Amino acid sequence: MPDGEPNESFVVTPYEVKGRIDYARLREQFGTQELTPELRAKLQLVAGGDLHPLIARGIYYSHRDLAPLLDGYANGKPFFLYSGRGPSGPLHTSHLVSFDLCRWLQARLGVPMYIQITDDEKFWARAGLTPEETRKWGLENLYDILALGFDPKRTRVFFDTRSIAAMYPLAVRVAQKVTYSTVKAVFGFTPSTNIGLVFYTALQSVPAFWPSWAEGRSVPCLIPCGIDQDPHFRVTRDLAEGLGYPKPALLHSQMVPGLLGDAAMSTTGNAADNALFLNDPTKTVERKLKNAFTGGRATVEEQRRLGATPEVCSIWALWRTRFAESDQKFAEVTQGCRSGRLLCGECKGQLIERVHAFYAAHAEAREKVKGWAESTIVTAPPRPD
Repeated sequence: MPDGEPNESFVVTPYEVKGRIDYARLREQFGTQELTPELRAKLQLVAGGDLHPLIARGIYYSHRDLAPLLDGYANGKPFFLYSGRGPSGPLHTSHLVSFDLCRWLQARLGVPMYIQITDDEKFWARAGLTPEETRKWGLENLYDILALGFDPKRTRVFFDTRSIAAMYPLAVRVAQKVTYSTVKAVFGFTPSTNIGLVFYTALQSVPAFWPSWAEGRSVPCLIPCGIDQDPHFRVTRDLAEGLGYPKPALLHSQMVPGLLGDAAMSTTGNAADNALFLNDPTKTVERKLKNAFTGGRATVEEQRRLGATPEVCSIWALWRTRFAESDQKFAEVTQGCRSGRLLCGECKGQLIERVHAFYAAHAEAREKVKGWAESTIVTAPPRPD
């Protein structure tokens, strides 16, 4: 089988992604729905203007119950957004995919955003990390997320170890509905799995139900996330109605490939060169991108004659996310690559300029959010339970 084609042995779980992923087959395995052109058109009508590039370019490709959520919004029933981050180190550009879409939806629709920083889960899941380290990275990650442009008046944060007093009354109700046999089957837990990870399923469900609990009425939820996170929220959806809350809808993205050609950027293993971190210095960014895996040919002459294969290229994958600022630029890069007009070195050079510009603007925005980030953290339940 040629390099870059999907294979039979890929693995996608909340804790591991490997192999060249067949996303159509993965969607069938998970039992999710295709994000069809008709549903994209409905989202465009509700949001107004052009679709977000992450949707228009097919990175978001799967969903659960998006259509009824959009129909409800169009008929005056608002929803809220929820996404999260497990802080084990600095953010890399792949981590921005869910938050870029959430920021766009919040700006277009004026909906609330709930962010969960799961510093407890990362301590339970990653050997070698201390609680102090996950809390530190949690705050650093939060600055990076908020710097994307979230509205401080419409954004609330559950920082697990700091928000536990607020979350626990609802988590108790959720945990009572989650059996060990369920989490064992979904996540493959063994007798040696610590009980923190078992309880974490209840904690991760809390933000999906929080507004309904707080307001005493049914408030729909939309969770944009990588499709690797779908198993977590299948559990959440299965227990929602038993608690009297609506099932959260989901929008699933494909994984952004690693710079070395892996299925996904990662903060583990060979992550130092496989991921483009937001705190990478300028020279490191240049080195990583210059050495990144591409879909180019063995020689310049061959590439001019036969063209390259953008679909397997880690550089093209980055253009596809946030770095091609217009559909015209993305088409230019894609067609230039495929035709052989745009060589890999030139393509990398253009991308390096875009990444530097984004990093500079992001660093400036990041400093500004530090003045209000703490005010978004939820520390008390909405009422005595």
